[in-house]
Amino acid sequence: MLQVALAQVRVHARRFIAVGLAVMLGVAFLAATLMVGATTNASLRQSVGASYATADLVVTADDGSGVPADAVESLGSLPGVDAVYGLERSFTQLTTGSETSYAVLTSVAPPELEGAVITSGSAPRAPGEVVLDETSAERLGVVPGDTVAIDDAAASAAGPDATSLGNALTVTGLMTPSADPGLSGAVQVLASPTIIRALSGGETYVRNVQLSLAPGADAGATRDAATTAVAAATPSADGAGALTVRTAGEQTTADVAMLSSGSDLLTGILLAFAAVAVIVAGLVISNTFSVLVAQRTRELALLRCIGAERRQVRASVLVEAALVGLVSSVLGVLLAVGVMAALVGLARQTEFGSFATLAVPASAVLIALSVGILMTLLAALVPARAATRVAPLAALRPTEPPAAGTRSGRVRLGAGLAALAVGVVLLAFGAATSAILPAVAGGAVSFLGIILLAPFFVPASVAAIGRIARPLGVPGNLASVNAIRNPGRTTASSAALMVGVTLVTMMMVGAQTARTTFDRELDENYAVDLQVSGPGTLSAGDTPAASPVDEPTLLAIDGVESAVEITPVMLTSPEDGAWLVYAADPVQLAQVLRLSGVELTDGMVLAPQTWEQDQVTLEGGNGPADLPVVATDAGFFQPLITTATAERLGGTPPDALAGYLGDTGDTGPGITGASLSAYLGATVWLKLDDGLDGNGVAEVQSQIVAATGISEYNVTGAAIERLAYNQIIDVMLLIVTALLAVAVLIALIGVANTLSLSVLERRRENSLLRALGLTRGQLRGMLAIEAVLIAGVAALLGSGLGVLYGWLGAQSALGGIAPVTPSIPLGQIGAVLAIAVAAGLLASVLPARRAARLSPVAGLAAD
Repeated sequence: MLQVALAQVRVHARRFIAVGLAVMLGVAFLAATLMVGATTNASLRQSVGASYATADLVVTADDGSGVPADAVESLGSLPGVDAVYGLERSFTQLTTGSETSYAVLTSVAPPELEGAVITSGSAPRAPGEVVLDETSAERLGVVPGDTVAIDDAAASAAGPDATSLGNALTVTGLMTPSADPGLSGAVQVLASPTIIRALSGGETYVRNVQLSLAPGADAGATRDAATTAVAAATPSADGAGALTVRTAGEQTTADVAMLSSGSDLLTGILLAFAAVAVIVAGLVISNTFSVLVAQRTRELALLRCIGAERRQVRASVLVEAALVGLVSSVLGVLLAVGVMAALVGLARQTEFGSFATLAVPASAVLIALSVGILMTLLAALVPARAATRVAPLAALRPTEPPAAGTRSGRVRLGAGLAALAVGVVLLAFGAATSAILPAVAGGAVSFLGIILLAPFFVPASVAAIGRIARPLGVPGNLASVNAIRNPGRTTASSAALMVGVTLVTMMMVGAQTARTTFDRELDENYAVDLQVSGPGTLSAGDTPAASPVDEPTLLAIDGVESAVEITPVMLTSPEDGAWLVYAADPVQLAQVLRLSGVELTDGMVLAPQTWEQDQVTLEGGNGPADLPVVATDAGFFQPLITTATAERLGGTPPDALAGYLGDTGDTGPGITGASLSAYLGATVWLKLDDGLDGNGVAEVQSQIVAATGISEYNVTGAAIERLAYNQIIDVMLLIVTALLAVAVLIALIGVANTLSLSVLERRRENSLLRALGLTRGQLRGMLAIEAVLIAGVAALLGSGLGVLYGWLGAQSALGGIAPVTPSIPLGQIGAVLAIAVAAGLLASVLPARRAARLSPVAGLAAD
């Protein structure tokens, strides 16, 4: 029987192509998922480990509090220690010409422990010398011999030592950028510990101590001595700040575990999608082997007639499955390695992925191969059992689906209804209580119930939709009948595609519902589209600097419809919280507010929704004044009065302003609302053009930053928040849809395979139809309509289920945050249906071509 199985695979290899593709894609997805986690850890080890590349032992504090400075000297004096390095680091703003950049300063190490690779120039030897990473230096236009400086504000905040040292730092050389993820995105600077301590206010903070052992030293003894030494240096008796001695490899492992929080969430998420792909592949494989067994009924019966036992026939089918599973799984693993290698190669071309390292653990290969082979065997098990029930000389008959009256049908019906009922209850509970875990469990269980019940409603659905095809003439009538001739096969193909379409539609509906929910909440909590805040001037001086943020500058930007500046004018009384109250022109304010039914009038305070009092007391220059409060529905809203009200109340008393600003030495009797705005920074509210999309909002933000010179973080509001949320949702939707596309592709392979085997099964019938006058075009049309019916019904059922699951999923995830109203992206769902129909047509091309090429005489002559 082994020879028979090998001969079947060799002679009829084309029959196993669809099975092989399904297994290969499922295994490739699973293997790639397992490789993602290993590759991520390997890349982190490569990057994090760069910090300890030259060290033999590393001493760190368990709670991250740092190593006492006096411990460095004691560790360096231990027997067997060749060099010691206490790593110090500081963060600041570095000024190069007119540009200020975020920089990380790292202390210079002894030559034995210096991990930085100087590519040009020399290492710093004096406190006023630094080395920059060559990538940042190229971006900033800095070469060895140039000078850079610590930003004045950062130096002033650090103290006079930093100010005196940081005015002119000479760049003595350039180095290769470190792969340490903690340094990514910043200018990497190698500097003397003197300047780093100056930036820390004169304090010494040692992040870790690295030890290099002398040649021939006993590493174990030195480590024990270091452990004893650091035990005596523990800062507190209760063990807080305890120090640990590790090898460089052990420290790298500890750092990677800390970065990943001891869990691999990404791999877990990807494994869920891989499981979907494997399940869909299993449905396709089972369906394929069922038809293959049906095709070989006479052959198997003949084997039984010449003496083959049932177990031999069953073993023959399983051997075929094992061979196909093994070859396809190997190809799937190779495909996964190729895809991961390509992704790592692309990552290496980017600035932040230069340290990416491909890792192919043996466990990932073995698990993927095992799952692929086991999945194929399990999927073929039921067809193999069916093969043993074939009586000798039995005629070729299609397998009927389990009827509700049979024992198997009653078991399937009962299990399906039970799973559906339990799942619906859990799903409803999760949606009602905004509990995501019960909802996820309920969704999975209920969907399992739907799959179990599929044989009882999918054929009927195909038959109902098939009536639409009858006006297409003979091909339409034949296709509607043939689509349900073998209900079991049709159900399996439709169920596989229904799984993928349901999940894709669910994600689309969930994303659109989340987007709509966030948009509504943002509109309710933010009164305006954008708020632009200018820099304040709190330094000494009688004349505050003019703010770069003003109405004319902002109104000149494309996409800005209207603007109003709100000016800080006075404070509420201490009993009312000492809130800063702003003044605005009510006419201009009405042009920018997005809140309906809200109007600013004289003699009242327009306040955020958090204000619950009916009136507040304002500390005006003409004395306290009680004003009524009208609260808006917006949570992010500055209290407002009209400019006329502010003038009538006389502005802010100097003593109240001094208390609010602190002892700046700049408060005095001449302070007005305009000068207060200059001190605190101007604030302008903007209304953008209606219909501006996400790219337009981002462009407006960029233009504001370019026109005013402020940071993009000073441009806030509903439009920016909406842009951020939508970008996150779009990226997640894109990734999830791409992952689920694998499952849909596998399912469509199953549709093509079903049609291919159907053509083989109906060879004589199709030839007879041709002999009776059916043209080749009509035959191809019949198979195309049949494919469209199978794919279309699966897509319709999947879309309906996806809409329901997407809405309930969004309700369970977001119901505790805000009211959730289902939002259905009809255009996207329509696109899914169109793609499913087009894919069904495409799947019918090769089977139809094969059927049309067969002459009626040859087909009728086939035995």
